[in-house]
Amino acid sequence: MRKLEVHELNRLDVEEFKRIEKHPVVIVLDNVRSQNNIGSVFRTADAFRIEKVVLTGICSTPPNKEIHKTALGAENSVEWEYFDKCTDAVESLKNAGYTIVSIEQVEGSISLEKFTIDQNAKYALVLGNEVKGVDQEVVQASDCAIEIPQEGTKHSLNVSITAGIVMWEFFRKFSF
Repeated sequence: MRKLEVHELNRLDVEEFKRIEKHPVVIVLDNVRSQNNIGSVFRTADAFRIEKVVLTGICSTPPNKEIHKTALGAENSVEWEYFDKCTDAVESLKNAGYTIVSIEQVEGSISLEKFTIDQNAKYALVLGNEVKGVDQEVVQASDCAIEIPQEGTKHSLNVSITAGIVMWEFFRKFSF
């Protein structure tokens, strides 16, 4: 067994990526403060052909060298948009026909592995601030909430890890 060389991976270039069909999933970051987390979300969104990343509130926006450190250029391939208020982003996405899903531990949340994807639907997945999570007003505006089952002593995961797990699950369910 040997590691593949980069040229053997047959990856798309940025222009090809922009032209291909994406999975109907938008990632909404609700006041995520860490530029490294934001960059990681861009990079993962690129890997799983996510339609767009929406940044809100205190989120930094590209171009930004700290975002670039972890995005490694994915901030140039993945479409993005900025809103001052997450509630405005959610309202805009709802009006565009997206199902709004908060990724949060709330009453009535659905465990990620039990969430059934409608292959004809479009989804906006809202991930929250590293300390406060998804704002309550945004949770209330959501159509539903998903949570990742956990069994350790901590009550949450890093937002970029959560984003990766959720994007993988949506990618898997849309692709297979």
